[in-house]
Amino acid sequence: MSYAIPRHALAVICCFLPAAVAAQTTPSVSQLDQVVVTASRSAQLERDVLGDVTVIDQKELQKAGQDSVAEILSRQRGVQMYNSGGPQTVTSVFLRGANANQTLVLVDGMRINSITSGVVNWNAIDPAMIERIEIVRGAASSLYGSGAIGGVINIITKKGQQDRPFSAWADIGIGSYDTFKSALGFSGAKDGWDYALSSSMGESGGFNATNRLSPAFDEDIDGYSQHALSGSLGYTWQPGHHIGLTVFNGYMDGAYDQSFAPLDARTITRQQAYSVTSTDDITDYWQSVLRLAYIEENTDSRSAVSPSYKAGNRQRNYSWQHHFQIAEKQKVSLILERLEERPYSQMEHDINRRDTNAAGLVYQGSFDAHHLQASVRNDNVSGYGNQTTGGLGYEYDISEQWRVGVAGNTGFRAPTFNDLYFPFGSNPNLQAEKSRNLELSARYDYAGTRIDVVAFQNRIRNFIILDENFIPQNVERATIRGVSVSAEQDFGDTTLRASADFMNPRDDATGNQLPRRAKQVYRLGADHRFDRLSVGAEYQFVGQRYDLADNQTSLGGYGLFNLTAGYEFNDSVGVQVRWNNLFDKDYTNAYGYNMPGSNVFINLSFRM
Repeated sequence: MSYAIPRHALAVICCFLPAAVAAQTTPSVSQLDQVVVTASRSAQLERDVLGDVTVIDQKELQKAGQDSVAEILSRQRGVQMYNSGGPQTVTSVFLRGANANQTLVLVDGMRINSITSGVVNWNAIDPAMIERIEIVRGAASSLYGSGAIGGVINIITKKGQQDRPFSAWADIGIGSYDTFKSALGFSGAKDGWDYALSSSMGESGGFNATNRLSPAFDEDIDGYSQHALSGSLGYTWQPGHHIGLTVFNGYMDGAYDQSFAPLDARTITRQQAYSVTSTDDITDYWQSVLRLAYIEENTDSRSAVSPSYKAGNRQRNYSWQHHFQIAEKQKVSLILERLEERPYSQMEHDINRRDTNAAGLVYQGSFDAHHLQASVRNDNVSGYGNQTTGGLGYEYDISEQWRVGVAGNTGFRAPTFNDLYFPFGSNPNLQAEKSRNLELSARYDYAGTRIDVVAFQNRIRNFIILDENFIPQNVERATIRGVSVSAEQDFGDTTLRASADFMNPRDDATGNQLPRRAKQVYRLGADHRFDRLSVGAEYQFVGQRYDLADNQTSLGGYGLFNLTAGYEFNDSVGVQVRWNNLFDKDYTNAYGYNMPGSNVFINLSFRM
């Protein structure tokens, strides 16, 4: 691979990494290890997880200010995003260079990718509802089935402090573009019952979404209103036996600019996810997790010159997982699942149902310095028959500080209903996309210093693209190769971070770069704490991209500076400030669409 690396970014990273290693004896404040569930479909400590996994915790989310979930994700290595003129517009997230519809997104373990478009309604997910986000990079279809070619993003909503009878929180903030956001929630646990309820609302005047596509576009500002609700209710009716209900309902009413008339247009989007789960310890070594989930998304596009167009889909998911602890550090999980997909719209698809029955096995084992995870799964998909995928990962502890690993995984994605059956612009002869992902990793973690290096290659066969007539077609192959490097160092009250992504996402048939994905992304960050005051700075550089698959329209690289600050008045009240795009950089990540200029958001938080 050949990359042109900006000298200033390379110099900073090269200087930072040796400094981090040299400071390996610096003492750090010990933190509780987080529990991660996405990487193996069972709970495990973050330090025991195999693979390229990142957790965005509550501390980081609290600093997000007015940013969307997609923008928060884009600050993590291996993640890029674009939108079409604001958080209320069409938004896509690329994980390790894979297409937006090749990354599986979950809310509390429930898949929410649209079965008609394959992408996610990011604009209907309010960060205020989120407890943490788990990112698993690399093909994971052997764990989750169709769609997990680039990886899995699991958004876990707030469950609160379950070790207290009652706790509550609230946030209220204002910012640029007449933005206002507020959220509140409470949670607790007592006498076997546990509960949590969170709600939020927000609105923004917004900015003009388009800049140079056509004089017919309306040059007004494009704002939005948003609200969300999430909650859980559970009861432990006997030690080791718990039944629980989870609810998520997100809503966005956002304006956009039409291409054919300078008139108001808007899209109303709603994302819902509900589940009932029974978790039962059958014996000391056998746990059963039975879940019934219902997921629905719907959109309503409204225009002054055209009738309202409504569309949506429903998914019903039934899963039964069995976790067997066969030895002290060995576990086997059996997964049985059924997925029912049902689209609906004013223009009906030729076929409007698809069912998938799946069975999978996951093995986890640790033997002194050796760590192993293996998985295999078979999905029987209506119209596509059996799709079998597998994964094998091995990691070795060279020392207490160093760990190296190698992994191979396969993935697949069945075409969406729009790809196959939409009345206009579909292809019923499409084959399922299939991928093979290989990666090598090295990790250093000691005394406040952490360094991660991952090299990967993902080959995707039957890659689906739109031809010149906007008809989806399978191309022979796409290949994505890359290297991600990240480092973090704690110097007492100061933390430094740096990461660099070098990637070559290529359509093998044409040699062209896959659209809207940069070959280089660099991120730098620093935080410092002065007693109750904390301050931080961020820098992100995104390299050149192309807007379309033909690589004719170039999108220039750009660099953004952000500042953050927070002050804790006491243990219950604090204020957080985020200033994005400090120097008012004019840039775009989708041709013809604006991105926000310099903007500030101030949030007042309450905890009890």
